[in-house]
Amino acid sequence: GQLTVPVLLRAFEGTVRTTCMVMLIVIAAFFLNFVMVSIGLVKAITDFVLALGLSPLGMLVAIVVFYLILGCFMETLSMMIATTPVVVPVVVALGYSPVWWGIVFVILMEAALITPPVGLNLYVVQAVRRGGAFYDLCIGALPFAAMMIVMIAILIAFPQLALWLPALLKGTG
Repeated sequence: GQLTVPVLLRAFEGTVRTTCMVMLIVIAAFFLNFVMVSIGLVKAITDFVLALGLSPLGMLVAIVVFYLILGCFMETLSMMIATTPVVVPVVVALGYSPVWWGIVFVILMEAALITPPVGLNLYVVQAVRRGGAFYDLCIGALPFAAMMIVMIAILIAFPQLALWLPALLKGTG
């Protein structure tokens, strides 16, 4: 099609609607997070998780599995905003670097974007490509999701892979 004024106006309207929806989600999540911190829920959850008696590695693996499962059913922005205020204090209390966790978290979110049934990137690719079953696209995404899980395992085993550059930039590496 051609870029005409009516087409441009419809595109702007769609952009404004989408942006407003995302901002409403963000505002609601920030309010929810404020309430959770204000009533002490974040501290209570952190204390509860630490009292479970799992090793830091065991707890970290449980958190990673939780995100991998949650990523199959929840959109990434909502997942990030809803869980970050609860999970980050737990990860830090377990002795892990927040910078390192941020990198692992981003890879987890990327894996969530390509895992069905809610993997948004799968729907984008399906809309762009000409024909073909969605099932084939999901099967094609599996090696990439597997590689992301392998990357997370490598980062868990060797956290310095993610921390050497920030340490170098801070002058401590």
